[in-house]
Amino acid sequence: MRDGEIPHPISDWMAEKGWSFHPHQTQTASTALEGRDLVLFAPTGAGKTLSGFLAPLIDLHHNPIDGDALHTLYISPLKALSTDVHRNLLKPIEAMDLPVRAETRTGDTPSSKRQRQKNKPPHILMTTPESFALMLSYEEAPQFFKNLRFVIIDELHALMHKKRGDLLSLGLSRLADLCPQAVRIGLSATLPDHILARDYLCRQGGEIIAVENKTKPTVEVFTPEARIPWSGHMASHAIPELYQRLIKHDMSIVFVNTRAQSELIFQALWRVNDKNLKIALHHGSLERELREAVEGKMASGDLDCVVATSSLDLGLDWANVDLVVQIGAPKGVSRLMQRLGRSNHRLDEPSKAILVPTNRFEYLEALAVERAVKAGELDGEPPKKGGLDVLAQHIIGTACSAPFDADRLYESVIQAWPYKNLERADFDRVLSFVKDGGYALKTYERYARLVEDDANCYALSAPHFKRQYRMNIGTIVEAPMLKVKMGRKILGKIEEYFILNLSPGDSFIFGGQVLQFQGVRDMAVQVTRTKDEAPKIPSYAGGNMPLNTHLSERVRGLLFDQKAWQNLPEQVRQWLKLQNKNSVLPDPNKILVESFPRGGKEFLVIYSFEGRNAHQTLGFLLSRRMQRLGLKPLGFVFTDYALTIWSFKRVADIATLLNTDLLGDELEEWLADTPMIKRLFRQAAVISNLIERRSPGQEKTGKQVTFSSDLIYDVLMRYEPDHILMKAARMDAMDEMVDLKRMSDLLHRADDHIIFKRLEKISPLAVPMILEVGREMLNKRDVETHYLEDLEETLLNEAGLEHD
Repeated sequence: MRDGEIPHPISDWMAEKGWSFHPHQTQTASTALEGRDLVLFAPTGAGKTLSGFLAPLIDLHHNPIDGDALHTLYISPLKALSTDVHRNLLKPIEAMDLPVRAETRTGDTPSSKRQRQKNKPPHILMTTPESFALMLSYEEAPQFFKNLRFVIIDELHALMHKKRGDLLSLGLSRLADLCPQAVRIGLSATLPDHILARDYLCRQGGEIIAVENKTKPTVEVFTPEARIPWSGHMASHAIPELYQRLIKHDMSIVFVNTRAQSELIFQALWRVNDKNLKIALHHGSLERELREAVEGKMASGDLDCVVATSSLDLGLDWANVDLVVQIGAPKGVSRLMQRLGRSNHRLDEPSKAILVPTNRFEYLEALAVERAVKAGELDGEPPKKGGLDVLAQHIIGTACSAPFDADRLYESVIQAWPYKNLERADFDRVLSFVKDGGYALKTYERYARLVEDDANCYALSAPHFKRQYRMNIGTIVEAPMLKVKMGRKILGKIEEYFILNLSPGDSFIFGGQVLQFQGVRDMAVQVTRTKDEAPKIPSYAGGNMPLNTHLSERVRGLLFDQKAWQNLPEQVRQWLKLQNKNSVLPDPNKILVESFPRGGKEFLVIYSFEGRNAHQTLGFLLSRRMQRLGLKPLGFVFTDYALTIWSFKRVADIATLLNTDLLGDELEEWLADTPMIKRLFRQAAVISNLIERRSPGQEKTGKQVTFSSDLIYDVLMRYEPDHILMKAARMDAMDEMVDLKRMSDLLHRADDHIIFKRLEKISPLAVPMILEVGREMLNKRDVETHYLEDLEETLLNEAGLEHD
């Protein structure tokens, strides 16, 4: 499609703005108007949103709708993104005077507006995967969607690898049954495998439209004049120098990897803020109104700096951001590129980012990321099999709309990419569970949700199950949270288990403030402001992301390639040189294992660089095996880079300890003993609607959900251990917590490829790991903080290193 073929209202509006269409925008519109599904891959600032909406706007111009009918559905992973896109779309619609009504529909939409949209749908509706599933569950769904022409899925990369993507894929398959004419348009900036993404989203004949990023981003690895810490994740050493960089830019976003880290970095920047920069904080636990206020000030240019977590990762258009800072290594190239896109949100200007490693190992990772960005590489893990708990939720949602035929529903489900290999037997087991709970639960009336007739047709057994489904829809199961209230003002939510460890008078950091805990009243944490200089830091479940496989390989290569060290700070280079002198460097194709005595104990350090999850699992399994062998293990610590186990007795034969046999009975035994499966079963029970989080006028506390879940788990373990939800929990454990594939890769690499070094004293590379042991001991013994400083001094002397 050429500019001349675009309707005059649209082309005239572009001309008034002094803009012209990019080839990928007109190509996207042409492909969609021809009725073909597609995925557009384009860097941030390339006008992906306009690309997605161009075909719908052209079609609405040529074929105006007389009355109320849904024409285009826009789905994004963030409510805020839907709101932002809605605001930006209204401007050209109004300027062109197009007869188009565009609205949003999210969990925050008032019920009166939702009801009105059901009866009188807008032409363009912007929503989320959860609200999309909810709309499909209504009896009116066939009528509501029958005229749908386009479905736009934004930020596809943020959905593909998660259960929200499973829910969306199942919804799209059902939508294809209701209105097969609806064209799917996927938008993404950071997916490395274009063919996989196309196959994930598109039906037969889907197209790939890819835009080359001709303006390469600028990535700088921050090298401070200050001493670089051996371990830790707070970057306090870099804050004064980093602040001097921030004041030279109009607006910066300082990204961190966890909410706890965001609170600490925000406080640290305030302490050095002698230029009175306007600095704000943004993370997912803050109250929505507070987050929206920060976003509004960003959009209007009223802020100089925002400290944020992944809450600002996705697509909001902050055109005035001219610097992105990443505190701590980003754990993945694509993740950094997504954050880089928040800077200079324009196609013809390079994005600029500064990486601030928090310790010496992270300098290796940061250099690996910088090189990958220069090489134009992206990374990411392949999508996983669809969750059986999500499938159960989808089956209930389908029944809420109308009775269904099991054979037809199965055929629809396997059209969704995550479920393309789903066996009919597993589908039938999930269906049986949804029907009556399964063998062990079918005697309880509350689980009898479906009734079956002689024609293999299923319907809801009672109307109240519709209400239950609609109040508990979604796949995001947060840890139990409590509201934080200062007087009548709600500041946000904090995890329940953190508060359980506080006493009245204790202080903690939240929302950029130091707060004093007064008590819990009416399920809310009551607080006041305080000036306590030693507050506690709230911790949040799921905050740490593992180093991905792509970066793991790059870091191993960098360690072994001494020519690459020239780009590292002198302190880091000397550390690695001394490691090569006193022990050996890790080989990219082998696993280095060091053993040495210290303080009457034996230490074993395994440098495998396979990420936190794999190392944690390996630590549990090796500890169990060492216990059986009479080696008397005492504990272990892990990072993304290595695992350290300490014991009373020395490991003489590493091959006996570290081999693929660990993936057999010992893994099974550990999984049976660990509370991890119980926690993942709880999530599966909630997602599958077996346990309600919410009922009319009531929301269950974390304790109530846990009690109900644990009770059911114990029943199933005793009477039906192969229940489909137990299988779902085990699948999640292998994918998310155990990281079975990387564990397997690690152990297979260890077969005949171990470099085992028995040392008389600690090696330079082991110093950060033994400091992690010290932190573990510090948490357990609650000793004074100078313990770690003394330990570091001692370790450096033992390793023959100077205290720089």
